[in-house]
This record gives sequence, structure tokens and C-alpha cells, in this order.
Amino acid sequence: MTYDYSEIVPYLLHWYERNARILRWREEPKPYYVWVSEIMLQQTRVEAVKGYFDRFLAELPDIKALAEAEEEKLLKLWEGLGYYNRVRNMQKAAKLVVEQYGGELPADYEALKKLPGIGSYTAGAIASIAFGIPEPSVDGNVLRVLKRISASFDDITKEKVKKELEEDVRQIMPKNRPGDFNQSLMELGATVCLPNGKPLCDQCPVMHLCKAFHQGVELQIPVKPPKKARKLEERTVFVIKQECNDTLEIVLHKRPDTGLLSGMWELPNVEGHLTEREISVRFPEAEIRRLPDGKHIFSHVEWRLWCYEIKLAEAIALPVNTEQGTKSFTLQEIKEQISIPSAFDCCKKYMDGTTEEQKKSRKKS
Repeated sequence: MTYDYSEIVPYLLHWYERNARILRWREEPKPYYVWVSEIMLQQTRVEAVKGYFDRFLAELPDIKALAEAEEEKLLKLWEGLGYYNRVRNMQKAAKLVVEQYGGELPADYEALKKLPGIGSYTAGAIASIAFGIPEPSVDGNVLRVLKRISASFDDITKEKVKKELEEDVRQIMPKNRPGDFNQSLMELGATVCLPNGKPLCDQCPVMHLCKAFHQGVELQIPVKPPKKARKLEERTVFVIKQECNDTLEIVLHKRPDTGLLSGMWELPNVEGHLTEREISVRFPEAEIRRLPDGKHIFSHVEWRLWCYEIKLAEAIALPVNTEQGTKSFTLQEIKEQISIPSAFDCCKKYMDGTTEEQKKSRKKS
């Protein structure tokens, strides 16, 4: 053991009993519920996940339903959470669980880790919370909490450091309450031992045991290497629309099956920033309007977006080409069935022409 954390166990369990947030997946810790919640909670706040969780479970109440879901429905349910490969991996795993385990997640830590999209953290959460198996569940919150307690300046992005900490947790884990213990660490990191800004040390049940607090170095831990600068990309996005017989149609483009936002429907866009004159050459008979600029940050790249509304008269053919993955949908179809990545949020709100800016513009005209 690199550091003896055993003293923190009773304090954390006592604190968790009195301070744990009431969440559906905690009140009903079914293996499927724990799995769905943990995947949703990756890089998303609990408050934001609650609604998504309830909606997802209402449509896909069990693993069999998840395995059989149409991809468009699956992506629509996930819309707004981002990282769509996570839900695609969930479906791959669900299909394997149906084939190999009769539709129920295996009560086995190593077997769980072999399923697509389930690493040691998620496997530990499912194993300990749903099945009572004493396995660690170490994520960024837990790494931060424990490295502050031990005043360790180890680089937490190194796999070796995470593996050592997982073993430390495994050694001290109470065999009768492994799920509660894992969740107490997660909860402390999410609500008290905060990642950004000053942690709420006066509310911490193990403040008296925290070496970082006593040494005054809590803001210096955890240690991570500097992030690499994101690549900047300029893109021009088109909201191409046409109203025919009181039905509004929008043109969308299907992205390639590999790479960024693979297989997703998107608003048509091109590299570079095009001027309104350049746009008019592409759409010579359209009504063109410049929309507010936008940007979207991915982990490794940042899009700087120029956006245009392209309104085509009813007599003009929509620029669709199914072979190139371009197709038109009614606004209703998009709202009910099609998931468009949040990268296009700055433009999506202009699809129906009812934003506050457009309402004001109409009144003036």
C-alpha cells in the first residue's frame, strides 16, 4: 500500500449516510440502472443527468430493449449528453449481454470489464453498488480526494498511479458496504472536495486526516500535465430551409462512419469562413442571412463557426443527394427522431425561425 487510507473509512461512511443525494439509481441500484447512470455521468453533472436517465429508462427499460433499439432512437435519447460512442458501446455491450448472459449483467468484475465501453471504473461501480462485490471504482473525483488526503503530487493521468490507487482502495474497502464506500468517495469529490476553485474543507468529514489541508497545498493537488493547445478549425455552417405547403423542411448531412461525430446527422458545413458574397454564388436564388457566430470545443479541436440561414423559395429544388449523404427532413421529424450534435447548437435554434431575434426582426418588417 502506497499510503494507509484505512482511517478515513468510518468517517466517510458516516458522512455518506447523512449527506448522500437522493438519486433514482441509488434508491433502486439495479445493475442496469447503475450502468446507465455511470455512463451518463461521465463528464456530465448529476442534475443534468436526472432527466436524461428517466427518459432513457422510460423508452429502454431493460438491457434487451437497449440491445434492440434503432440507432436513430438511441442517439435521439442521448442527444445533449455528447460523446455518442458511449451509447453506441452500451448497445454493443447490451447485445453481448443478451447473447452470453441472458440479458442480465454478470455479477463478475472481470467479466464486466470485457464488455465494450466498460473499464475498471464502471465495472467497479456496477460490481460494488449493484452486486456488493468489493472492487474499487476510481474516477477523477476519487483520484482527487485521495491524492489530497495523502498530499501526493503524483501525476494522476498516469495509468500506473491509478492502478496503485485502485489497489489501495481495494485493501481498505469494507466488505459489507463496498458500494456505499465507493459512492462516499465519489460524493465527497463531487460536492465537497471540488475540482475547480477552493474545496469546501470546512464541510469535509476527513479534514482532520487530510495532509494537503494541513500543509495548505489542497489547491495544488491533483497534479496533471499541462493540456496541449487545441487545434483551431474555421467552418461555415448552413441552415438550409424551405417551406412547402406549410411544411418546413431542413437539409441535413450524414457524417462518415469513422472520425469525429461519426455517423451523426449534421447541418451542412464546409471548411473555412465564407463571406456572404461567396455564399450567394453557392445559392444564387436563395434568401441569405448571416446568423450569430458560434464555437464548439471538443477535447482536441475547437470549431469557430460562421453561420448562415439559407431560405429557398418553393420553386427551387432542395440541394439533396442521398449518395453523398445529404437529405431533407421536416422540422417535426428532426425534433422527434433525429439527433444533431451539440456542436451545432448555435445554429440549431434557427431551424424553425422562431428565436427571439427572428421574432423581433419580423415585427420590425
